[in-house]
Amino acid sequence: MSLDAPLSPASIRIRQRVEWLDTDAAGIYHWSTIIRFAEAAEAALHNALGIAGETFGFTPRVSVRFDFRRPLRFNDEASVVLAVADVGRSSVRYTLLVTDIADHPVAEGEFVTVFIDGQGGRSRPWPEHLRSALAGGGSQTR
Repeated sequence: MSLDAPLSPASIRIRQRVEWLDTDAAGIYHWSTIIRFAEAAEAALHNALGIAGETFGFTPRVSVRFDFRRPLRFNDEASVVLAVADVGRSSVRYTLLVTDIADHPVAEGEFVTVFIDGQGGRSRPWPEHLRSALAGGGSQTR
């Protein structure tokens, strides 16, 4: 790889299974399942990047938006792709795509987290090593 090659933002693909507790009275996954899948992918990404110890507990969500395309049912498997779309001064915007086993879109959207200090809960700038990991970490595996 050339030293001049642009770095690609951090991303990860994980597999998740719809659990019984994820379904509603109609047997279809509940909307909250998608945020659970998103957070599982975020944890996997931060662990793969080696930054989870510095980010978890310090990156609350400030914006969440998902569009739902098709149902999943109990025991269905899904592919969850989480990618860093933008790293701001103190925020990170992720995009999310959930597909079924046949690769049909199930849900897609984005969410934003903000890096905060531990005492007052105020936003603070990303330390450079965390910014670099998120903005240029590339494709990760779990």
